[in-house]
Amino acid sequence: MSNSRIAAVDVGNDSLKGIYGKLESDLYIPNVIARDIEDRPVIGIEELDTKDPLDGIHIRVHSPALQDNNAIYRVGNLATKSDNPTELDPGSAKSEEDQTLVMLFASLALDAVDPKNSANFRNQNGVVDANYTLGTGLPLREVKEGKDVGYRSRLLGSVHQVEFLVTPKYQGKKVNIKFDEVKVYPEGFAAYINLVMDSELNIINKDLIDKRILIQDIGGLSTDIAVIKNRNVDDDKAQGFNLGVAESLEAIREEIRSKHGVELDSRRDVVDIITKKNDRNHIMVRGSRTSVHDITDRILLELAKKQYRHLRNVWQKNSQSEICYFVGGGSIVLKDYLKTLNNNLDGYNIDFFEDEKESIWMMSNAYYKLISDFNRKNNKDKPQEKREEKNKVKN
Repeated sequence: MSNSRIAAVDVGNDSLKGIYGKLESDLYIPNVIARDIEDRPVIGIEELDTKDPLDGIHIRVHSPALQDNNAIYRVGNLATKSDNPTELDPGSAKSEEDQTLVMLFASLALDAVDPKNSANFRNQNGVVDANYTLGTGLPLREVKEGKDVGYRSRLLGSVHQVEFLVTPKYQGKKVNIKFDEVKVYPEGFAAYINLVMDSELNIINKDLIDKRILIQDIGGLSTDIAVIKNRNVDDDKAQGFNLGVAESLEAIREEIRSKHGVELDSRRDVVDIITKKNDRNHIMVRGSRTSVHDITDRILLELAKKQYRHLRNVWQKNSQSEICYFVGGGSIVLKDYLKTLNNNLDGYNIDFFEDEKESIWMMSNAYYKLISDFNRKNNKDKPQEKREEKNKVKN
């Protein structure tokens, strides 16, 4: 049996961020999938293995956890180029969507077949048996509804197989994934852990540890506002809303198509236009650099007003809160608009992570800290359990 490898995976509505092993591997994959056929056409197939596997993830997924079992998918970058890409819809529950599991299994399979990780798993005739101890999370709203229990049970106790089809370097390989343990954390609590603790769960931000904090996590499909009091999430006060940036990104995408005749492949392309360092809010129209500032400003400002309204309402019910941290991919998109609104109104004590990478990877970093701590404690207990078993045998 192979050793259990730690995996901390944040299946965000925009992208999957995963950290594996002892921090030696990480993966970033756009959360886009597309149904496909087994023999997808490839130009220059003899050059397939010179390409990056992340640009050509083409897999068959077999798992009793899936509603649509044994289906074939393009995943990530490859799916964005498909005619039928699927992104999670507003109102959907992350814990109940096949897409969440397909993304999760694909990322673990990519980690398992990576040659530099070969010593961790048994590999016979191109079939890798991979055991994982997984730390992941769900929106607060879904955890409050108890959906984390069902999500965890779908992962545990079964073998989930990923078969690489026309994928660079890994074509024909199969990975059998089994979970030794799965921990599902509420996203707001995970954000708090990342704010105040290091990878060993030592307190690094003493100024925040006993403060009353709000954490507004703006995702693609939903927004969660965690209320932190006495070093814990106040489950009764925490709130989740079916309001993310996805609908606004789709509106921008549609208006660019109708006004400029430019078809963007996915919401990811819209995010790139809004957040890129150079030529922000500009696209190329028939070879000419063209501003779409009027479109993005109008739509995103309207969304920022709705997000700010949620903040104001939650703060009114938690009047002794001292600061609100905005986290998640959506906060990066809306940061300038939220700051402007806050400055023009009475103004709350709010803060953002200026390091965009830190904000994007916050959840997966937090899951890594939490699952690593669980793993350390669990492994400490095992020698004691073995000694107790030996004593029972002797007696």
